Amino acid sequence: MTSADLVLPPTDQQTPTAALLQAPEAQALDLAIGDMNLLLEQHGYVIAVYPTGLSPAHERRLHAIRSVMESDRIALLKVDLPPLGVAVLVRQLRQLSICDFSPGVVASAARLLAHYIHAGALLNSVARLDRVPVSLKTHAKSWVPGSQFAVLAGPNPQLVKIGTGVEPPAGPEFPTHLLVAKGQLSSEWVQQTLAPAWKVQAIQECPVPSGSARWWGTGKLVEFASFLPDISVIYQLVSSVRRENCHWCGMELIGDRCGFCSSPLAPAENRMHSTGVLNHGAPAPPSS
Repeated sequence: MTSADLVLPPTDQQTPTAALLQAPEAQALDLAIGDMNLLLEQHGYVIAVYPTGLSPAHERRLHAIRSVMESDRIALLKVDLPPLGVAVLVRQLRQLSICDFSPGVVASAARLLAHYIHAGALLNSVARLDRVPVSLKTHAKSWVPGSQFAVLAGPNPQLVKIGTGVEPPAGPEFPTHLLVAKGQLSSEWVQQTLAPAWKVQAIQECPVPSGSARWWGTGKLVEFASFLPDISVIYQLVSSVRRENCHWCGMELIGDRCGFCSSPLAPAENRMHSTGVLNHGAPAPPSS
């Protein structure tokens, strides 16, 4: 991970923690290369997950380390989820890392699992929100004192102005837990209105990630993310997808792109027909 506050507490005693890949201003390049080499010696492979909002300098550092080391055992996964959603995804990948999946399957599973994370926030303004489409009319409404907006960034972007009789954004159609991180906005709307509407089975709270205010365009927010809490369900979900071998680096993968070298699958005429779920839309999760 690229930020310590994106490493959520483990759900059980078996879930491993995550290593921190520090920013250039916090660590010299030679030390960062040494740390990466140590991780490879200890674990064999490294799957580095980072959000789209990561600073360009930090992202360049990650690619520089992999380039200097000339290693095909380092996967760099850029995830287009809000910070809390990224943290949830990383924890799920940590859970998968101790299952009987190859590193290639774990890395490529990130795209599948991200589809089942409903990540959003309650905001007092969308005037500076550029991650989710916002109309000019909604921008104008955000200047009205007391306005609040429920914004869902993924898997399907939605924006709803909170008010009497207004339905919350459409949520998951399968059992989930809800993680809530309270910023500078004082509101219980997420716990009292959104959670019942989404029929979540449990609510957990955590500190708001440091990058959330920048991602959402305001620090006056309550960030939330619903997710599949049961590792057995996650395991079944990943297992249900047909596995392929990357034609470029040879790593095992699911879906249509290698998690390590980012190479797409070979053209269909050069491989057997795949019935993998990522080629036909994500399926409903297996029942727990």
